[in-house]
Amino acid sequence: MNESLLTKEELCLLGKYDTPTVCNVIELFDIRPRNSGYMDRRIKACFPDLPPIVGYAATATFRASAPPTSGDAYATLDRQIAAFEEIASPPIVVFEDLDDPPAAATFGEIMCTSYQKFGAAGLITSGAGRDLDQVYALTFPVFTSGAICAHGYCQFPSLQVPVCVGGITVNPGDLLHADRNGVTTIPAEIASEIAPACAEFFRAEAVILDYLQSEQVTLKGLTQACAECDRMIEKLKDQIVSRQPRGGKQDKS
Repeated sequence: MNESLLTKEELCLLGKYDTPTVCNVIELFDIRPRNSGYMDRRIKACFPDLPPIVGYAATATFRASAPPTSGDAYATLDRQIAAFEEIASPPIVVFEDLDDPPAAATFGEIMCTSYQKFGAAGLITSGAGRDLDQVYALTFPVFTSGAICAHGYCQFPSLQVPVCVGGITVNPGDLLHADRNGVTTIPAEIASEIAPACAEFFRAEAVILDYLQSEQVTLKGLTQACAECDRMIEKLKDQIVSRQPRGGKQDKS
């Protein structure tokens, strides 16, 4: 088994935290610039009330502006699902729409039902979606740049290739975390440490939030609570740094 992959228990624990907290914790590892690794505001949760999803990217490119040379909208569906076997579970389907602007929906009820039945945790696309009422009834989280009612000349030119979605590159097998706040990648080399650190980060922030719920709140008291929160986060960061391999180079790409 690939040691960089998370166990089912680790994935489940990671899914208990919101994506902003995951991003906050990733920053503590100083493994990438703070303004990289997450999708921009073009990618939004269609169903913001659904819980976070965690999984590994199963990627494809998409276009719908011109007829394909052969096949129909579902010609590659079986190949897309077969590609789930090439990555860890659960997969998250990630589409890059090559049409600019998007010409048609990249998914609908049949596709999402199929992906879900074969274990997918959700779908993310730089394009649009449709059949949103039906997909919501599946409780299948989808993230898009909008909605379009027709599927046009739906086709998937490439499967399991690097794709650009929301301003970042997503590679097949990348670990993703997504909720109503957005989508982030999680570097494989620190993935197993994120959830435990999220718990510690929550405890630190709770110092401020608990103080603000008290009956008598003063500026001095808030300053002290903020200072204690900062101290706890700094301690957490020191613990993280102490566990990093000595002499290793950090990835700043």
